[in-house]
Amino acid sequence: MTERHAVTTMSPSAARILMAGTEPDERRSLRDALTTIGYDVVADASGGTQVVELANRLQPDLVMILLSAEQPDWLDATAKIIASVAPVVLIGDPSTDLGAIARDLKIAGALSRPARESDLLPVVEVALARHADMRDLRERAAELEDALETRKVVERAKGILMDLHGLSEADAFRRMRKTSMDNRKTMREVAEAILLSHDLQLGSDII
Repeated sequence: MTERHAVTTMSPSAARILMAGTEPDERRSLRDALTTIGYDVVADASGGTQVVELANRLQPDLVMILLSAEQPDWLDATAKIIASVAPVVLIGDPSTDLGAIARDLKIAGALSRPARESDLLPVVEVALARHADMRDLRERAAELEDALETRKVVERAKGILMDLHGLSEADAFRRMRKTSMDNRKTMREVAEAILLSHDLQLGSDII
């Protein structure tokens, strides 16, 4: 995906951000900058365990972590948050290999210290857009997989009806569709019932 397609999918005022860092002054400065831009900073954490707990409880749109050598659990916390809660933007020292971390953990964005206010908006918005794109891709993949599985089940059930009742393929499908409409069941539910009944040698009682 190009930067051109990574347009803002969420206005700054709508995005809820959880931030974490070891230094209170740095957290305060970043909170002020994010709030000035228009983001809702829902909380900030001072340690890796705390930020994971807050992320799970508050379900933010994005987590921003200020990496610190004094907090070795930051990267472990980052991995846990990315896996189950929200995209993460990391801010690290210039000497930190953020590129390697990004590849290993699939973080949504990264900035080197000092993080300038002018850099925050594009990084956060691109991170949110990329996360939304990935979520949409996963959802579409799940829908396609479900549709394929439904088709397989329906085809198997249709074949059973054709064998049991000497029906044509079209007639078997029409019978399943009528059963689906009459009983307010999906075609997959009807097909699964036929397969289950057939396995129990009671297929003729389903339709």
